[in-house]
Amino acid sequence: MFKRLKDKWGIRRNIDIVLILICFSFAGSSVVFIKVYYFEFLGFDAHTPVWLKTVAYLLFIFPAYQFMLLGYGILLGQYQFFMTKEKALFARIRRYFITRR
Repeated sequence: MFKRLKDKWGIRRNIDIVLILICFSFAGSSVVFIKVYYFEFLGFDAHTPVWLKTVAYLLFIFPAYQFMLLGYGILLGQYQFFMTKEKALFARIRRYFITRR
C-alpha cells in the first residue's frame, strides 16, 4: 500500500506518507470537532433542513478543512505536499466555474 501511495504522490520516504496520513486524520478530526460548535452557534438542530446545513458546511467547514490541512502540514513538515494539492484543487474548482458560464 505504501509503495502505491509513494508512486501516486511522488514521495520517496515512508515516514512522509505516515506524516501525510496523520495530517489528514488530524484535520478530519478537527473539522468534526468544530462543526458541532459551528452548527450550534448558527442555531442548527435536528429540525434544520439538510440543504441549509449543506450550504453552511460548504461555506465554512470545507475551507476550514483546507486551512487545517495546511496548518498540520506545516507542523509536521509536509507543507509542500499539501500546498501542491491545494493549488491543484483550487485550479479544478476555478476551471469548473469559469467553463460553466
